[in-house]
Amino acid sequence: MAGHSKWAQIKRKKAKVDAERGKIFTKLSREIMVAVRMGGGDPEANPRLRAAIDRAREANIPMENIKRAIQKALGEETGEKYEEVFYEGYGPGGVALLIRTTTNNRNRTAAEVRHVLSKFGGNLGEAGCVSWLFRSQGLITVRKDSGFSEEDLLLLAMEAGANDLQETEDTFEIITAPEDLAKVKQKLQEQGVPVESAELTLLPQTTVPLEGEEAVKVLRLVQALEDLDDVEEVYANFDIPSTLMEEVSARV
Repeated sequence: MAGHSKWAQIKRKKAKVDAERGKIFTKLSREIMVAVRMGGGDPEANPRLRAAIDRAREANIPMENIKRAIQKALGEETGEKYEEVFYEGYGPGGVALLIRTTTNNRNRTAAEVRHVLSKFGGNLGEAGCVSWLFRSQGLITVRKDSGFSEEDLLLLAMEAGANDLQETEDTFEIITAPEDLAKVKQKLQEQGVPVESAELTLLPQTTVPLEGEEAVKVLRLVQALEDLDDVEEVYANFDIPSTLMEEVSARV
């Protein structure tokens, strides 16, 4: 799990200063629209929408744009209809890939995903081939230099309603049920815990350790998939050293 969540943190930081900010805005707006269509337009009753709005605000998307995306999804404004579609496959080293897209043209998206997988040493699999490896969870990250010890943070997290706390190289990862993410995040912040990120995600139950050139190939594949306009998120079960992920991210 640590490998995937660390890569997500690296990409999130890079996105904040990415020159292609328009692409980031577009992807987050689509995520908001899909969340509304799946669970309604009230973020208090729709955990996925609440998380999508939080991510959009972290990326400095104006509230006006967020409200417009919600209105489009509710049918108050005309526009293209997007749906969520998952693709499953494998990358170098047998890494499992679960690719979440928002699309208004399934044929186009499937062709683009298949092309990138083939180009970078992966392959598209059948529905269900890897999805069983991933579980929907809320994920809150807190940096180790936040001033809270593991013991103190574990106690606060459990009192807030979290399910687990795990340690990575430079962060603590707090795991929650999807519907409890916003509540746990709020309670931690009320106790002065500096939350670095909070998101709904799909976490792998087993991981594949990779190093060297094979690890580089996987990261380049994931990056190429994430660069596709229709791809919202790539979930993978690799476990790669943080230093190598930082290095590859700076080069691609």
